This record gives sequence, C-alpha cells and structure tokens, in this order.
Amino acid sequence: MATAQEPQSHEPNLPKYDALEMEKQQQQHDVPTPPDDGVRIADELDPNVVDWDGPDDPANPLNWSPLKKWANIVVLAIITFNVPLASTMFAPGVPQLLEDFDTRNESLATFVVSVYILGLAFGPLALAPMSELYGRAMIYHVGNVLFIIFTAGCALSTSMGMLIAFRFLSGLVGAGPITIGAGTIADLMTVRQRGMAMSVWSLGPLLGPSIGPIAGGFLAQAEGWRWIFWVLTATAGVITIMGFVVLRETNAPVLLKRKTQRLQKQTGNMQLRSKLGSNLNPRELFLRSILRPSKFLVFSPVCLLLSIYGAFIYAMIYFMFSTFSFVFQETYGFGQSTVGLVYIALGIGMMIGLAIQQATGNRIMSKLANRHHSGKPKPEYRLPIMILGGLFIPSGLFIYGWTAQAHIQWAVPLLGTLVVGTGVSIINISVNLYLVDAYTVYAASALAASTILRSIFGATFPLFALQLFDSLGLGWGNSLLGFVAVCMWPIPALFIRYGEYLRTAPKFQIKL
Repeated sequence: MATAQEPQSHEPNLPKYDALEMEKQQQQHDVPTPPDDGVRIADELDPNVVDWDGPDDPANPLNWSPLKKWANIVVLAIITFNVPLASTMFAPGVPQLLEDFDTRNESLATFVVSVYILGLAFGPLALAPMSELYGRAMIYHVGNVLFIIFTAGCALSTSMGMLIAFRFLSGLVGAGPITIGAGTIADLMTVRQRGMAMSVWSLGPLLGPSIGPIAGGFLAQAEGWRWIFWVLTATAGVITIMGFVVLRETNAPVLLKRKTQRLQKQTGNMQLRSKLGSNLNPRELFLRSILRPSKFLVFSPVCLLLSIYGAFIYAMIYFMFSTFSFVFQETYGFGQSTVGLVYIALGIGMMIGLAIQQATGNRIMSKLANRHHSGKPKPEYRLPIMILGGLFIPSGLFIYGWTAQAHIQWAVPLLGTLVVGTGVSIINISVNLYLVDAYTVYAASALAASTILRSIFGATFPLFALQLFDSLGLGWGNSLLGFVAVCMWPIPALFIRYGEYLRTAPKFQIKL
C-alpha cells in the first residue's frame, strides 16, 4: 500500500518547478479532489489507506504500456464511431419507410431520425453516474449488448410507434462511449498525451453522421430500409466482441475500491479503505452523480457557454443534412444513391480540421505553457485554435447557402460544406479537450453535460430546418445561422482571458 500524497494545487501562484518534474507529478495527481464530494483525503501516515503501489504501479492505467492504452482507445473510438453512424445511416431509407407504413407525415419521418439523438441526450443522465459507481468498462459492455438487441428491434418493427421506441432505446444505451469516453482517455493519458487520443475519439461523433447516409443510401436502394438496421446490428456484434476482448477498467476510484475489497478478503482487516473512497452510500453517490451534469450546466459559466457553442456548431451537421436531399436532388439532379456522396465533403472537412488541430493545438499549448506558466499546461491553452475554427463556420455557411440558391456548379456549395466540416471538427475537439483538462476527476460528468446539449441541439434543429429555408431561402437561411456563429465567435477569447478565474474563484465553485 502506497502512502497517500497531497494533490498538486492548480492555483495560479504555483512555485517554479522543472517542467518535466511537474508533468510527472501531473501524471499521478491530475487535479485535486474536491473535499465536498464525500471523498476522503487520506492521512499519509494511516496504514489502513489503500493506494497505488508507488508511482510506477502497473495496475494504475496511467502506467499501462502504450500498446495497451492505444488498444483501449482505438476500440473505444470504433464504438464511438458506430453509435453516431446509426443516427443518420437510416435517413436515406425514410421514403421507403413511409411507403411501407402507408403514411405521408414528413414531420413524423424526421422525428424517426431525430428520436435516436434524443436517446443520446437522455442516456448520459444515468450512464455517467453509473460509470462512477460500477466502472466504465461495464457501461461499455452492457451498452453494446443492449444496442444490438434494440437495433435488431428496429429491423423487426411492424409499426411506426414500434420503430420510434426502439430507435430511442438504441440511442439511450448507445450513449455510453460518447458520454464517458473522454473520462477513459483522462484515466489513461496525461495532459500532454491527450491531444491525439482525444482527436481520434472525437472523430466518431463527427465522421459517423457524415458517413452514415452514404452507406445507407446504397443499402436502402439495393436491399431496403430494414437491411440498414441488420447491417448495423451485425457491425455492433463484431464491435461488442472486440470490446469484451480489449476494453479494461480504467476508473481509478473503482480500481482502488476493488483492490481494497480484495485486500480486506485476504487480510481480514475490514478497516482498510481506498484513498479515493467515498463516505457516501451507493444511493447517495448515485443521486449526487446524476445531478452533477446539470450542476455543470447551471452553475459553471465555462462549461455552459462552451457546451452551448459546441452544441450549436455540432447541430450544423444535422441542419445541413436536412437540406442535402432537396438541394442536390431537386436542384442538381442527383440520384437517391449518389446524393449520399455529397456527405463526403463534410467528412473531408472534418479530417482537415483534425489535421489542423493536431498540427497546431499541442504546439500552441506547449508554447503558451513555457512562456506564461513555467512549462505547465493550463486548460485555457487549448482554446486559441478555436478562434480559427470559429472563422470557418460562418464562411462555409455563407458559401453553401448563397451558391446553392444561385444554382452555381455543385462543387462550390460542396466546398462550403467542407469548410463548415473543418470548423466543426476544430471546435468540438477543442471543447472536449478543454473540459477534460479542466474537470479531469469529473471529466465524464462534464462531457455528459456537453453531450446532453449537443444531442438536444442535433435532434431539434432539423425539425425546423425546412421551414426556415422555405421562409428565408437557402441564402438567408444559412446566413442567419452564420450570423449566430459570428456572435458566438468571441466565446473562446473570453475564456482565454477569464477562464481560469471563472474555474477557480470561490463564488464559482460547484458542490459536485
């Protein structure tokens, strides 16, 4: 049993340490544990405290081999890709669905697609606290199995109501990797190592919705809408097997709790307790945890505004999706299968955004850390790249809207979608990185708060997209969204300047 160490302070008056030494300390104690959460800060002389067996304990996920870490991250990224893929893959099959169920209610058809995203919005409320009680791996495994069952239920649906119910349940249980995946990365990687891991993981919610309609269009045309769900079921089955083989528990409090229980059984000493153990009973801990994402949104101006910005930008994906069919089929004469190919431009833009984020994000963070903070990274150093990303969004919306309205050659509006995709990728990856760095102990809850808003925006924006464009036209409709994006553009600059104060000032501290 290792002696408990006092967590490093994150206050701005840190003593001057060697940057490498500070990084090593950061690896063991990423952020201080808030004392009001029922978590014990153990006396370092107490022999009954169970901690890691020294700083190099191989049981600590931070000390796993790079191969083991990246195996977990890659499988997690694949799961995180498959869940958002299902959100839009079904969209090209909606006309066949309406014909099979003998209905012409287009709003209901749109809701069949959007209700899945509503499931992604409600899932985090339960999955984030459950992961803190029972571990992240269990949430992944159980969620994967249930996702298979409910997706198969979609394929077997005999009514619109049955399909809507199974779509909602699929999103509900599939929200796990999107909700707590960032927490897993925080468990495995130090601040300086997180950039690439977070980028790989973040691509799932971004690329999945872009690639889904491409595959769905060809499947719907060749085999019908039900086969879209059968393919998703089979894919989820393969991924579930991969998860059982590769994914391991990474949550430090859960691992130390299991270690404590094992040592109690071996030694008979029931006074042993985990260094990260809670004074709360499971019911109290669950209730406190389930309220935590809401507290982030209500009481943390940093989390709230960045989550709103990220959610609005993410919703642009689904907003544009709702216009692709009528723009490129009616205006440019694309067929049902080929119209799915227009989503590729958005996906390419997201890959470009990832490349820009990777090429500049960590470099900017390290440069600012060395210049202003004795080599130690701060969460706010993740934000400058967002200022660049924020310029892409309105620019792309203006290009897409006005060139499509003017019937300019189809490659030009597609260029606009590529520009939007670049901005969406940069902004969402940066928001995720910031929230993980700022709230590492509660990264899952902070990301759950962000995911809830993002999913609500993504589900509701398409419901009024067509009405907006019918009223304003493609040019002014997209311009309206572009002007909103311009109004939100200063948010990263605001938190670069005041973010640390808003995170650390006593009046903004949240009882989590």
